[in-house]
Amino acid sequence: MYKSVFAMLGFALVLTACNRQTNNEVTMDFRDDVKNAMADGGRIDVNSLQWTREPKDYVVRGDTLFVTTAPKTDLWQRTYYHFRNDNAPVLQMRTREKFFSFVVKTDFSQSHHRFDQCGIVMYLDSENWLKGSVEYENDEFQHLGSVVTNNGYSDWATTAVSADVRTMWYRFSRRADDYCIECSSDGERFSQMRICHMDKGAEEISFGVYACSPEESSFTAVFSDMKVTECMWKAHDGQQPDKEK
Repeated sequence: MYKSVFAMLGFALVLTACNRQTNNEVTMDFRDDVKNAMADGGRIDVNSLQWTREPKDYVVRGDTLFVTTAPKTDLWQRTYYHFRNDNAPVLQMRTREKFFSFVVKTDFSQSHHRFDQCGIVMYLDSENWLKGSVEYENDEFQHLGSVVTNNGYSDWATTAVSADVRTMWYRFSRRADDYCIECSSDGERFSQMRICHMDKGAEEISFGVYACSPEESSFTAVFSDMKVTECMWKAHDGQQPDKEK
């Protein structure tokens, strides 16, 4: 009986040690894609990123990614339309870095049907994510906008741009659990689209690019010139934070 008890205790100790070792290995093996890119001068290896959902078809040529969408793919949660769409292809990198910026150029010359879109994304889970893109509307105008989804409810902030716009640069910046999306027509001068807080965006995050066609359509989106830099969204230098009571 005593031998049996000691054997069980020994097994428990070994199991505990194994679990500790496994947890340590997980911590040690975490690959921070932003830190890796920073060490490589900001360059992003597209082949090292992970698909949350794969698209209908995609090709990587050097540092350029071509994504072909499938019909009826989208990201949206509940608000106003009351439906829930969570099947857009998303290619992302992971990081625990709290201050950085991510830049990418998008080419959507082939978009042609209502709501065809491609852009940047931070997809944490089905109910917590943000995205920025140009969505095709008709042969006169498109929607340049962003969607922020916290705890299962999406919003949509937009402005109209000409249907002649066929490329757009985006810059996604992080300062702790606050985020900024900017856009640019030339990759040099960026304009603010959105500042937001993400309820589940305080620790490890995943971010990258996406493309989708919510209706009966398909097109090929092109992503290029991806890089990470130091945080280009500088600390606020105006009104000071309220003091906690």
